[in-house]
Amino acid sequence: MNEPTLRPAAAPVNIEPDGFEPVNFASDNVTGVAPEIMEAIVEANGPQGAWPYGNDEATGGLNAQFSGLFDTEVSVYPVATGTAANALCLSLVAQPFNTVYCLKHSHTYEDEGGAPEFYTNGAKLVPVPATDGKMTAAALEAAIGEVGGGGARLPHVMEAAAVSVAQVSECGTVYTVEEIRDICAVARATGLFVHLDGARFANAVAALGCEPSELTWRAGIDLMSFGATKNGAMAAEAVVLFNEDLEDTLSRRRMRGGHLFSKMRFVSAQLARYVEDRLWLQLAANANAMAERLSAGLSEIDEVAIEYPVDANLIFATVPGDTADRLRDAGFDFYDWGDPDRPSIRLVCAFNTDADDVDRFVEAARG
Repeated sequence: MNEPTLRPAAAPVNIEPDGFEPVNFASDNVTGVAPEIMEAIVEANGPQGAWPYGNDEATGGLNAQFSGLFDTEVSVYPVATGTAANALCLSLVAQPFNTVYCLKHSHTYEDEGGAPEFYTNGAKLVPVPATDGKMTAAALEAAIGEVGGGGARLPHVMEAAAVSVAQVSECGTVYTVEEIRDICAVARATGLFVHLDGARFANAVAALGCEPSELTWRAGIDLMSFGATKNGAMAAEAVVLFNEDLEDTLSRRRMRGGHLFSKMRFVSAQLARYVEDRLWLQLAANANAMAERLSAGLSEIDEVAIEYPVDANLIFATVPGDTADRLRDAGFDFYDWGDPDRPSIRLVCAFNTDADDVDRFVEAARG
């Protein structure tokens, strides 16, 4: 399938029938905080306090922790939002006169209010066609050729600088190691940096069963936005640099953008606990398993069609007639996702999604 022309149609309505606890499948952002991460926040709130602005023990240990996680030396810069992480990353690899290739339905292109353009002082985001919600190496190569990378046409055209890829994609599909390598190879041949938006990176790693390094620097990724909020954190994301040449101005860009927190330890403590003892993968594995269970159940219902491969924790389903209204009346929340002539819904499972809730949703969908 090609990229969707789909956006949320309306906010969900929450109706609570007698004896039934409403269940919200709209997003993995609706969930609370994983108990282990909440404990880490409480521990960071100790009576002795800590040095501010990232000079605390938790922040100081992140580089070593993440270097172990990725099996190479990395630099980690905690922030509170994925938009901040993406925008800061792109500001390192794109100047105002540069272009960044991404998908039209990527978060950077459609959902960040112009933050990437703002932080890069005007770099241009160029959309690349998608297949099953993913960028292909061939499509990227064609887009670079069509738009032009500069060369003899400079300064009349903007010079290509970077590629941004989301893992997991906005359609819930996961790039394989080979697909990431192929995209990076095309980028390298044109002299472009590659950024990975890893808001749901844990779900991708859990789905593929590979090492984090295989999906990142070993494949050719220069830097990434490492997400935790969607997978059990309260508010914790990070810029992770694999290319040390990019680090020169990041601390100043983060400060100037207002993302250097005085009590940074509360963000860093979440990240530290998140990657400790493979917690991040355990949480993601439950989300993925529940999405697989939900997709399997819905697939057995006549006139229900699953629109994209369910590789991780997102499901896009076309449902018949008044099914969406009936599900909301039964106490379930989710997004309408599409045009009125082809009703579609988006369902997202989370680290704490329960199998019983999944089964109740499927039964309610049967009617």
